[in-house]
Amino acid sequence: MGAGNKRKNIKIGLNVGIVLKQDQGTGKITRGVVKRILTNSSTHPHGIKVQLQDGCVGRVKDIYASDGTSQEK
Repeated sequence: MGAGNKRKNIKIGLNVGIVLKQDQGTGKITRGVVKRILTNSSTHPHGIKVQLQDGCVGRVKDIYASDGTSQEK
């Protein structure tokens, strides 16, 4: 299970990559900063659902370090 599947790894203000509902078929990543955590359970197999500061909602696939590199790989 990746870091984006565990709620404890997601914090408000974190730079993440999410997959929007309409992009689930392609897996296109949208980057942004977490504004709200929407998933209440401690884990989710498809990623924790969050809302970004720009209002986009999706499931976390990547968590980025402050230098912009992915921490998932």
